[in-house]
Amino acid sequence: MADPYATVEVRNPNGRVGVFTVKTRFKNEQGYTMADTGNQVQIPANDKTTLRIPAIGTGRVDEIAHCDVDPRAVADW
Repeated sequence: MADPYATVEVRNPNGRVGVFTVKTRFKNEQGYTMADTGNQVQIPANDKTTLRIPAIGTGRVDEIAHCDVDPRAVADW
């Protein structure tokens, strides 16, 4: 409860390094978004990385029931 977060694996299937934006939403039992994040990460070509995404933006972390992650990260470059 003191440090809520999600762990997300992001893969880069491309033949060159890329910077990707990973969007994650932390929701309560009713599906209301408690925190909405967008994190950038650089991933080497044909590799993957694991992100630890903190649930920031809400003082009511005890109400977070789950998180949703966009299935495709947007390549920024």
